Amino acid sequence: MPDLRKVSETLVKTGTQVVLVATPGAKAIMEGFGGAISEGRMRLDVPERKNQSGGVQVMVVTMDLAESLLHAGGLNVKKAMKKATRKRLVVKVPVRFTSKPLDEHLTAENVLGYVEGSDRKGELVVVTAHYDHVGMKDGEVYNGADDDGSGTVAVLAMAHAFAKAKAEGHGPRRSVLFMTVSGEEKGLLGSRWYTDHPVFPLDSTVVDLNIDMIGRVDTVHGDSSRFVYVIGSKRLSSELGAIVEEQNHLYTKLDLDYTFDADGDPNRFYYRSDHYNFAKKGIPVAFFFNGVHADYHGPHDEVDRIRFDLLQQRTLLVFHTAWELANRDRRPVVDGAN
Repeated sequence: MPDLRKVSETLVKTGTQVVLVATPGAKAIMEGFGGAISEGRMRLDVPERKNQSGGVQVMVVTMDLAESLLHAGGLNVKKAMKKATRKRLVVKVPVRFTSKPLDEHLTAENVLGYVEGSDRKGELVVVTAHYDHVGMKDGEVYNGADDDGSGTVAVLAMAHAFAKAKAEGHGPRRSVLFMTVSGEEKGLLGSRWYTDHPVFPLDSTVVDLNIDMIGRVDTVHGDSSRFVYVIGSKRLSSELGAIVEEQNHLYTKLDLDYTFDADGDPNRFYYRSDHYNFAKKGIPVAFFFNGVHADYHGPHDEVDRIRFDLLQQRTLLVFHTAWELANRDRRPVVDGAN
């Protein structure tokens, strides 16, 4: 198989504008993914993007169209493939088409709630979840009760608890930012925007505790419900990992599953939720997750399938971890490079 990166670089250097990829599966691709293709790609509207070239356009076409193009050059697909395996094949065919990007400017909001600390209020504990989901498909609303309604509810509950404690004179020493972000499903856009344009200095940010799907049981654990996947808690700070385990031992006694924290995890969940944008800035993170189930990104991820007993216990673990981090004398040491 050719090195696609080198092929792409060569095409750009030679001034190639368009690559037509003809495949027998083109019709199936367009029927199966047509909606996703027509939706386009979402990105942040930032200055450095404005001067970037669009690169080579790649279009998937049917074999019928490929036959028509090659026929104009005196060939057909079968003959062209035979010749191309022996040497470079050039077929001169006049083709004209018009293409231009269709940019639509959209706005979305991150929602921030702030509880000011006391003697260490200049330092910040961040608790995050994303409140967006995948929207609608074929006229059906995908509600995303677990992904990530569960995390959003957890953040709101913890914000209420911290605010109540402060109102009663028992507030946190460090300040706490409760943030629900948008655009996670489109490439972690909301958290990336925040970490690139922070409201509070990143060097004063102690940790990000990220919650993404904590209301269900995955296919691996089956009926075993007292678990939560913990991802990233030991990568940048061994001390943070120890704090999570200590709070779990004291209060919730869940089975902490580190399966997805392995460097070679093919799912790469460490890179797929909002904590990662904080980790890229060198801020210790812990990601709490229930794993993937049959309703993941499907229309049946609904409230009636949420396990509220599990949602409560996992929320309590994050709450006690946040409370400890907000009130301990030292911020967790950063001693890892992963």
